[in-house]
Amino acid sequence: MPWRGSVLTIFPEMFPGPLGASLAGKALGAGLWWLEIIDIRAHAVDRHRSVDDTPAGGGPGMVMKADVLARAIDAIADDRPRLLMSPRGIPLTQDRVAWLASQPGAVIVCGRFEGVDERVIAARGLEEVSVGDYVLSGGEIAAMALIDACVRLLPGVMGKETSGVEESFAQGLLEYPQYTRPQVWEGQAIPDVLLSGDHARIAAFRRAEAERLTRERRPDLWARYTGRRNE
Repeated sequence: MPWRGSVLTIFPEMFPGPLGASLAGKALGAGLWWLEIIDIRAHAVDRHRSVDDTPAGGGPGMVMKADVLARAIDAIADDRPRLLMSPRGIPLTQDRVAWLASQPGAVIVCGRFEGVDERVIAARGLEEVSVGDYVLSGGEIAAMALIDACVRLLPGVMGKETSGVEESFAQGLLEYPQYTRPQVWEGQAIPDVLLSGDHARIAAFRRAEAERLTRERRPDLWARYTGRRNE
């Protein structure tokens, strides 16, 4: 059965959006994965289809209601991982993406307003996931990022089976620099080693460059990588 992504949102018109183009879109059209969009407002019971209310204890903004969201979640009767896109969530990593891609799919709740009633997070076992230390207008764009990251790892989506092996984070490092023709551009030449045909030298050069970039740009990854090598 194809990988299944079910997205709960108050803006269903935002989907498939970018997920309908490029690799993800082609794979969606080919039936390699399946996208379901659930309109949370459809599970409201009042004539205004209200999904939010003022925060208990006062404060700015609105909060997504537990009862409405719970009904939307309960309409999905399976045991796929249940995620809530939230800036306070656990940072999404490539390892976590790989695990999610190995599952039957995911149920993804797109938060809005000032957040979601804490009771529904606990009662429905929502795992809060963050795509970065910044705040978006809602969880939809974050959900698209998560789904795209998962879909590209599914069998048959990427052109070559090895195409994801040397990417950033796959080996705990950022990806090495890439070059292509023309051989010289604005006075800058492709490094000679990449034109040598010596596969061992090329591999060593790429590994050294990946380590250099990781050390310079992501000291957190570098510390984890060096610690893992020393174990």
